[in-house]
Amino acid sequence: MIQRIDRSALTEELTRTVLGVPGVAFPRPRLTNLLGVAPTTSGTGGRPAGTSSAGVRVREGDGGGPWHVEVRLVALHADRTLDVARAARHAVEERLDALLPGSTPRADVSVTVTGGA
Repeated sequence: MIQRIDRSALTEELTRTVLGVPGVAFPRPRLTNLLGVAPTTSGTGGRPAGTSSAGVRVREGDGGGPWHVEVRLVALHADRTLDVARAARHAVEERLDALLPGSTPRADVSVTVTGGA
């Protein structure tokens, strides 16, 4: 039986995970979040390409490929940016493993630190 995954709930859970990482000030919202515009992919008829919450975006891979998780965050100045980015990526990967056990292929997780607070 194929399990349907609620991308909105998954995105919210991953956002909470990122917020719990030491050195993270906050997830950085994209301009589309600030304007209330959903990102779209050409050829989808204007449907959202992925679900996004502040600085976390989750989308399914094409043709059953790996999930794609993009995290944009602002780090605290007191912490090394590289360490914060690595910790955030590790935390998201661990949380995905817990939420999607046995899910193959794994998710591709990218973390971008866009500033310091």
